[in-house]
Amino acid sequence: MADFLGSQCDYCRSSITLGQRWVREKIYDSSLNSRDSSYRCYHAESFEGRDGSCWERYEREREMLRTTAHAA
Repeated sequence: MADFLGSQCDYCRSSITLGQRWVREKIYDSSLNSRDSSYRCYHAESFEGRDGSCWERYEREREMLRTTAHAA
């Protein structure tokens, strides 16, 4: 994947720099009922001392929210 310079991680808000692996999530704005999309970017590799990458942590939190919502 190409470098995405000038962007920041939507999870930790740190810059995504040259050489870092990253993930891009495509977001559609359903409230506008259109095909317009935007993107969120996340670090794909974990930082030293962290449990998982920003993308993995974001996905775990999102899954916990889905599980909690279905249990209620």
